[in-house]
Amino acid sequence: MPETAAAPQLRRELGLRDVTLFAITCIVGTRWIPAAAHAGPGSITLWLLAALLFMVPLAFAVAALSLKYPGTGGLYLWTRNDFGPWHGFLCFWSYWIGIAFLVPSAAMFYMSAALGAGSRTILLAASLAAIWIALGTNLVGMRIGKWTENVGAAATWALGAALIVVAALLWSKRGAATPIDIAPRWSWDTVSFWAVIAYAMSGLEMAGLIGGEIHHPERTIPRAGWIASGISTLFYAATTAAMLVILRPEKISEMNGLAEAGQAAAQSLGLAWLAPVMAVLVLGSAVGQFGGWGTSVSRLPFVVGVDQLLPAAFGKVHPRWNTPYVSIVVFGAVASFLLIAIQLGDTVRAAYQALVSLMVVTGFFPYLYIFGSAWKAGKRLSALSGWAITLLAIVTSVVPTAEVTNVLLFETKIALGTAAVVVTAWLIYYRKGRGRKPGTRSTPW
Repeated sequence: MPETAAAPQLRRELGLRDVTLFAITCIVGTRWIPAAAHAGPGSITLWLLAALLFMVPLAFAVAALSLKYPGTGGLYLWTRNDFGPWHGFLCFWSYWIGIAFLVPSAAMFYMSAALGAGSRTILLAASLAAIWIALGTNLVGMRIGKWTENVGAAATWALGAALIVVAALLWSKRGAATPIDIAPRWSWDTVSFWAVIAYAMSGLEMAGLIGGEIHHPERTIPRAGWIASGISTLFYAATTAAMLVILRPEKISEMNGLAEAGQAAAQSLGLAWLAPVMAVLVLGSAVGQFGGWGTSVSRLPFVVGVDQLLPAAFGKVHPRWNTPYVSIVVFGAVASFLLIAIQLGDTVRAAYQALVSLMVVTGFFPYLYIFGSAWKAGKRLSALSGWAITLLAIVTSVVPTAEVTNVLLFETKIALGTAAVVVTAWLIYYRKGRGRKPGTRSTPW
């Protein structure tokens, strides 16, 4: 790739506290708690295994690669420099699309959990509003936008604390609703959850995407990564156990489980205010996550645009806010389109499951590259463990859950969606990238 003028610089606004809270916000999703509880108490063990076999290797990989290839762009830089420009572009494109699927699926969950199973139109409108509020605060700069992520992290932890306290009160009053047997059990209805539980442990790599906006990233990213990993593992295991104390697995739905737990606890304890407070905390958690995901992933097309593999507009920063505003707006538009398009021809729950599976297939593919770069960086054990969990997650993600009534439509959406990601990546790269020499660019972002 030919040398070009210096890339636009993004301001370094983030310290250890900000990056730690940012990482926690990107990793921890309250949406995964009812899914884990629905799968039964064995999921507590799966959380611990996923942390050991996937999150810890990912933390080692991100720390090593952020040091080896510092700057904005993270996994795109790592893959481009280690495997060439086409692989870098495919890794970027698949990850970007995976997060574009992640945001609408998360929006559907959070709005259903906060507002209940109401009108589909209202849920859709609320989801779109949450996405654009979160992206809007980050559009005007990290100095403002980082507080969206910080508040989101605080709301997530307040929600987790509320679940744990309520579960403790119910335990003392009438015991646990579910016998806590943490041995995982095989079930076709929950096999796709294996992929979800691994995906729920991802997100540390997002800190690498904003490396150019972090003070002393070579020290800050590894420290924040280890703190966030430990806290996230504890959160998932403890809140899943709390849900199972409140309700039995068969009474917890993947989409509305938080609302169901809140209502059940409120009735048992006589706390009428509990369910509305939990709904507000769910909304706060949602906005924080959308802000974190949108902020980090928008840096990818920015760096790729600077590399001239996307239209030049993607490589521009706003003259006043100093943010990659085109990348942020385009990401919001694509996520909004997918949120609307995936609703066609199916129920809300089946549409949600299709989005989750598409998210996992496209979102996990880049981890093959990330752990490949980790192998080249000398993190061989981390690479082997990460590859194994990534491949297992991709395979199990295409198994439909019991809530999917039209299996053919479900599998067709996944197949066509995956094929479309690869084909569009090739068409864009072929048009913009042919004739370019790999990896001659040296400008750090």
